Amino acid sequence: MSEPASVPPPEAAKASFRARAALLKRLADIVSLPASRVNAFERAMTGDLLVEMLCLASPEERKRVAIRLTPLAELPNSLLRLLLRDDAEIAGPLIEGCLALNDADLCACAADTGTEHRLIMAGRRGISEVVTESLIAFDEPAVIHALLRNTTAKLSQPGIDAVVSLSRKVPELCEHLLRRPELRPSGAYVMFWWSGPDDRKTILQRFAVSREVLQEVSEDVFGMAAAENWQDPVSRKALQFIERRQRNRAAIEKSPYDNLEHAVSEAAKAGLTSGLAAEMAYLAGIKPLTGAKILGDVGGEPLAVLCKATGMTRFDLENLWRSLRRPLADAAGEPHPDWARVQMIFEMLAVDRAQTVLRYWNWSLSSAMSPALIKAIRAGDEEALDQYSAPERAAMLALAEDFGR
Repeated sequence: MSEPASVPPPEAAKASFRARAALLKRLADIVSLPASRVNAFERAMTGDLLVEMLCLASPEERKRVAIRLTPLAELPNSLLRLLLRDDAEIAGPLIEGCLALNDADLCACAADTGTEHRLIMAGRRGISEVVTESLIAFDEPAVIHALLRNTTAKLSQPGIDAVVSLSRKVPELCEHLLRRPELRPSGAYVMFWWSGPDDRKTILQRFAVSREVLQEVSEDVFGMAAAENWQDPVSRKALQFIERRQRNRAAIEKSPYDNLEHAVSEAAKAGLTSGLAAEMAYLAGIKPLTGAKILGDVGGEPLAVLCKATGMTRFDLENLWRSLRRPLADAAGEPHPDWARVQMIFEMLAVDRAQTVLRYWNWSLSSAMSPALIKAIRAGDEEALDQYSAPERAAMLALAEDFGR
């Protein structure tokens, strides 16, 4: 019977570990050599050997190799794949700063790892639209927070739209999203409905743009459309957005009220009914659905937008506020914070800019509505957003809660 193999003394074990550490370092050094010293095949062969050793190495050893390889602009792919999928503490240095990583490597890493890896990736300098889209697709608020704070990251328009959609469920994203240069008015206007008071003020200050240029270049087109009796729905819809006049003259002629101010005054006296609300919307040149959304808003800022866009005064704004039975003062007799904020928004906005916001809301919340879109809103079909136009997407997001989603 043969004797069992003898256990090596502790000194020999330490020596073997020192040999492993030395060999790992030498192999990493070879991989790090410039192309003038080692060709691609030699580098790949060394990388394969290094992968075999790292599979059995300790976390500390793998981390040392990862740090050693981070500054390199060229690495064997097998080695990269192994280290990128290691623990976040080990993969972190490579994800953060390795120049050898391309978009495909980063996207594959995002797909094959977890939140910790994606969180590190979100802070990487200069990540492209392809990578940011892949990160946003996971709907992880912490990762998207980090991504929005990364001023060197590039966000695509579909990526921005996805974050706008997610911000309805995670309103904390709004503040960071508003700082991104990629955000466009269409996204900001729809995000307005679930933003807080400070973010709403920012949206109206930054995105309530003038339509002066549009009005100048299309001034003669109004005459052309009138000569055609406004039969073309495409040009008619666009010109309705551009024109200077906000109120609906045809509705005023048919209305039992002298004007919009008269209707608002009656609402303040007798209370706002659904019929009177619809009449006010028609007089203001918007659809009842848009009017209902504005009148039902908890914050109240849309009321200021409506009044300024239609040329009403602060007195009319107060009447509208009273018609909704909202308080003008608090228990101490001071102006109610909500009322004070709405007045400030009213004073801050210019008429033309308020009209831009109001018309976009009307365009997106009502003009873009269709039976198919209403069905999609009720079904919560947000995954199909890409097949809809910008106003249709805005309507889907802004009206989701009104349809019980």
